[in-house]
Amino acid sequence: MAVPKVLGIETEYGISVPGVPDANPITASSGLINGYLAQLSGRTNWDFVDESPGQDARGFTVDTGGNIELETHLVNAVLTNGARLYVDHAHPEYSSPECRTPREAVLYDKAGEEVMRRAMRGVQALNPHGPAVVVYKNNSDRKGNSYGCHENYLMDRQVPFAKIVAELVPFFVTRQIMVGAGKVGSEAPGVSIRDVPYQLSQRADFFEEEVGLETTLKRPIINTRDEPHSDSQRYRRLHVIIGDANLSEVATWLKLGTTAIVLAMIEDGDLEDLGISIVDPVGSLRRVSWDPALKATMNLADGRTMRALDVQWQYLERAQRWLEREGGEAVGGEHEAGALIEEWESVLNGLERDPLELADRLDWVAKWVLIQGYLERHHLDIADVRAAALDLQYHDVRPERSLYQRLRMRRLTTDEEVERATVEPPPSTRAYFRGRCLAQFPGNIAAANWDSIIFDVGSDPLRRVPMMDPLRGTKELVGSLLDSVGSVTELLDALGA
Repeated sequence: MAVPKVLGIETEYGISVPGVPDANPITASSGLINGYLAQLSGRTNWDFVDESPGQDARGFTVDTGGNIELETHLVNAVLTNGARLYVDHAHPEYSSPECRTPREAVLYDKAGEEVMRRAMRGVQALNPHGPAVVVYKNNSDRKGNSYGCHENYLMDRQVPFAKIVAELVPFFVTRQIMVGAGKVGSEAPGVSIRDVPYQLSQRADFFEEEVGLETTLKRPIINTRDEPHSDSQRYRRLHVIIGDANLSEVATWLKLGTTAIVLAMIEDGDLEDLGISIVDPVGSLRRVSWDPALKATMNLADGRTMRALDVQWQYLERAQRWLEREGGEAVGGEHEAGALIEEWESVLNGLERDPLELADRLDWVAKWVLIQGYLERHHLDIADVRAAALDLQYHDVRPERSLYQRLRMRRLTTDEEVERATVEPPPSTRAYFRGRCLAQFPGNIAAANWDSIIFDVGSDPLRRVPMMDPLRGTKELVGSLLDSVGSVTELLDALGA
C-alpha cells in the first residue's frame, strides 16, 4: 500500500533591482531575506548537518564541489510556520513546510508569496532611500538562466528507482498541458520567436537529460538526489525539479495532487502494464511545450504515436480505478483525492474542447488570453518587446503591479488563511512541532532543519531532538504537550519520558 504523500514546494524567486543594472544578485537576495527577518522577534538558523546533495538514488555519491560550504555563509533561517527561508546561490528561496494534503501545500505555497511581499517592504523599511528589490514568481530571466520550483514527495524506499523512472517520465513530459506557467518565445538554442511564439512551460527549454543528479546544469526530467530528510530505511524523498512556478492555486493543486496520485499508483503497482514509453523524452518535452494547440505527437517505443492529452487520459483512467479501490488515503483522503480526479477530468475535457475555457484556472491559458487581447487591441506582433514585458508582469508578486492579480482566477484559499499560514505551521506533519517550538521557545533553539531541532537549555550541552518520521510531531500527537509545558526543560523532560 502506498505511503502517505507528505509533500511541499521549494520556490526560487526571480529578483531585479530597478535602476541598478549591475546589482549583485546574492547581495540583493540576502538583503531581501534580511528585510523579512528584521520584522520578526527572533531568528533561528538552519542546521546543515544532514545535507547531502551529492547522494544519488542510483547508489553512488557525487562530489558537489563545496556547495554546502557556500550556502552556510548565506542567509538561512527557519520560520515559525515550519518553512525554510534562505538565499540559494543567487535567488531568494522559500521552502514550504511539510504538508499532508495537496490543498494544504497550496496554502503554504501562497504563504511564501506573502512572505516575499513582506520582504520587499522590509527592504524599504531598512533602507528608505536605497533601491527597491522586486520579486517575480517565474522561472526564467530571458538571458539563458532558469531557476526552479521544486516539489518533494514522500515515497516508499522499497520501490525500485528504475520503476519510478519508467512509470513517471511519460506523466512528467505531458503534465505541462495542465500546469505549465506559459511563456512568450523560447530560450532553446537556435529557436526564434517565429518558430515558437508562445509555449506552455517556462522550464521545458532547459532540460537536457532523462535522468540525473544535476539541478542547474544538464537538468534531468527525473532528478536522482537522494536526501530523504527522514528514516532512510523506510522512505525516500522524490525531488522533482521539472515543474513551473504557478500562481494559479488550481494549477498548483493539480500539479501536486495529480503527481501524488501517480506516485501512489506506482507504489501500489497500478501502472506496471501502462505500456507508455516515450522514445525521446527530452525532445518530446519541448515539442509538447511548443504546441499550445495540443496537437503535437510523441513516438512511443512500441511504434505508436500519442498526444500529450492521450497520455494524460491514460493516467487519469488508472487514477479513477485506483481511487475506487484504495480510497485515496495516500493523498489526504477520499474527499480530496476524489475532488482532484474530478478536476483532472474536467481540465482534460476543457483542453480537448477549447483550452481558452480554462483561463480561470490554468496559468498558461490565462496568460495567453491576456497577451493575445493586448496584442490585438494595440495591433502588435508577438515579437514586440511589450509581449515579453507582459509575460514578466504576470509574475510580479506585488499586488498593485501583478497582471495575475487582475484576473478572475479560481481560488482554493482565502486571504485570511494565507495570512495565518505565514506564521502558523500545518497541523498534519512534523512541521507543527518545529514551528510551535520556534514560536514558543525562540531563545532556546540553536538551529533546526527538516529532521531535527537543536535545543540550547543553558549550561548543559546542546540537545538534538530527532524528527525522522514526517508524520510524527503533529498537532494531534504533540499539541497538548506543547500547551502544557512552561519551559524548554519541561518539554525535553516530557519527550525523554
